[in-house]
Amino acid sequence: MSDFDLLLLGAGHAHLGVLRRWALNERPPGRIGLLSSGWEAWYSGMLPGLLAERFSAADCQVELQPLCRAAKVELLIGQAEALDTAQRRVRLADGSTLAASWLSLNVGADVARPPQQGEAMQLLAVKPFADFLAGWQAWQADPQPLAILGGGAAGVELALALADRVPQLALFCAGPLLAGHNAGLHLRALGHLRQRRVQVREHCPIELIDGDQLLSGGQPVWRGSRLLLASGAAALPWLAQSGLDCDEGGFVRIGATLQSLSHPQILAVGDCASLPGARKSGVYSVRMAPVLAANLGALLRDLPLRHYRPQRHALALLATGDGGALLGWRQWSAGGRLCGRWKDYLDRGFIQRHRLCGQ
Repeated sequence: MSDFDLLLLGAGHAHLGVLRRWALNERPPGRIGLLSSGWEAWYSGMLPGLLAERFSAADCQVELQPLCRAAKVELLIGQAEALDTAQRRVRLADGSTLAASWLSLNVGADVARPPQQGEAMQLLAVKPFADFLAGWQAWQADPQPLAILGGGAAGVELALALADRVPQLALFCAGPLLAGHNAGLHLRALGHLRQRRVQVREHCPIELIDGDQLLSGGQPVWRGSRLLLASGAAALPWLAQSGLDCDEGGFVRIGATLQSLSHPQILAVGDCASLPGARKSGVYSVRMAPVLAANLGALLRDLPLRHYRPQRHALALLATGDGGALLGWRQWSAGGRLCGRWKDYLDRGFIQRHRLCGQ
């Protein structure tokens, strides 16, 4: 007999949206639990503002206990590290196990990192956020030159937030800066980074960390003792090890109903999932929430399922570290304080929507 009718693994953006909907409306029948590694969920969109000291840590978090209480969901604190797909049993880091009739995975992803030889360079990944912030605080006690690996939105925002807080800063991109975004946003971002004296190296993939050097094409391209990883997503190893059908990167393949292609009693959303057309971005995870909430309710009530269709275009709003932001939409781009105020409004709105429940 299963411990739970439904177990939500991870307090990602999509699961927060599910909890909010269940807190405001009747939640499905049965025993439901949420497994989270901590008592709060971090909102990634506000991390650059936190590092630029525009927000406090409390501004960027959603307390899970009040939200779960309002949704009539049990909050469980622990770290998943293995999954038995046949029994839908999850093993936690402390050795305990949890089982459920239905599982929903919103566990995110690791940050990709190049191989490292020696320990002369300290590495700090942007996720998990609590570990990153603790590491960054320690680094701030003794500022030193810094390199950032990753030319996506996260890398650009972090570079602009941190440029004034380190003696020198370099940003390395495997391809063009902000690949997949429009040319106007690319040029605006380059301009802001150069204005803040950030050394930008495009088309410079880092293949090896050798001692205190970053190597690209077999040649050293940077030397220092601190590297911040904001590169692409790397799948959590236990997902593929579980026997779930995964893509070549190890992310769980899902269909339009958000169910695993190999194990329909397991659903997956957000960065841990692989669905054509859905990018690994908080914007897409948030948009999955209404369909996920509807389908989890339908599965527990034996009702028809809805289909999720990824939006073709997503608005890009990148914080510039000074209260402004850069905006990209289709072929349009803009920037300035007004964009920054709009981003702040959207970010604070996300936090507030999930705080209202049960408080």
